[in-house]
Amino acid sequence: MNWQPGSGLAQMQERARLLAATRLFFAEREVLEVSTPVLATAGATDPWLDSFTTQLQGQARPQTLYLQTSPEFFMKRLLAAGSGPIYQLGPCFRNGESSWRHNPEFWMLEWYRPQWTLAELQQETRELVDALLGAEDYQQLTYKQAFLEWTGLHPFAASLEELRTASHLCSSIDADLLDRDGCLDLLISHRIEPALKAQGRVFLTDFPASQAALAEVAEDEEGYPVARRFELYVQGIELANAYQELTSAEEQARRFAEDNRQRRELGREEVAVDARLLAALQAGLPPCSGIALGFDRLVMLACGADSLDQIQAFSVGRC
Repeated sequence: MNWQPGSGLAQMQERARLLAATRLFFAEREVLEVSTPVLATAGATDPWLDSFTTQLQGQARPQTLYLQTSPEFFMKRLLAAGSGPIYQLGPCFRNGESSWRHNPEFWMLEWYRPQWTLAELQQETRELVDALLGAEDYQQLTYKQAFLEWTGLHPFAASLEELRTASHLCSSIDADLLDRDGCLDLLISHRIEPALKAQGRVFLTDFPASQAALAEVAEDEEGYPVARRFELYVQGIELANAYQELTSAEEQARRFAEDNRQRRELGREEVAVDARLLAALQAGLPPCSGIALGFDRLVMLACGADSLDQIQAFSVGRC
């Protein structure tokens, strides 16, 4: 049995340097570092995320607690309470995710900027990544532009049958039962992400409204509803995901319910809705933009590593 860590001393030193540089970056901008629980009474309802759960004993009835897939809900409660700009660096947990770029336990950098637009947050993201990885040029593409360029399909206008056919051709996966988002995700992973490897650093914007999650929705120049969000890809690796944050409690409750409906259809267990987050939104979340950045992936890129196992001391295969 291999007891040794996956990362060497050089990788651990680089990780420590990046952690210190990140904290300095936000300290200089007077963004407050916060720490929130990794256990909560509610979890992420996203149909494609699975949470780890545990049972809290010592009560009349055991209570299910969720290991957090992101600190987002707690951080939004802090924002609603008047925290101002905040960031957090720490562990998150997602069940069933294990590959060269996934580990069930990983570190996330997440930060929020009240009263900022998505464009302002995008600029700060560039400044942070340049400070940590060195300065490079950036491209910006809409989701639609990327699909037209590398699949030849209009992601919003193409028929479901066209998307299923293209999904099967690029992956050999039987796509007959996939919905639109399932097909689009398959095309992203099999056609667009490989193409982005040669494009350096790319901001992908204007995702389908059905993939808004906790973001606001607007219309593009053709009148299609799109999510006000962006993702940053570096060498074809999705590094960060940002939203112009949804502030409506009523709309968020509707999306939570729709997520759980989809979970039922997929045969997945429903997830307890975060009633405290909805109460915080009802009390008043300030207009803000927020972003989550995969810190382990950042370290992997900085070290020129091929997998997370090479930069995490003990990935799941070494635990």
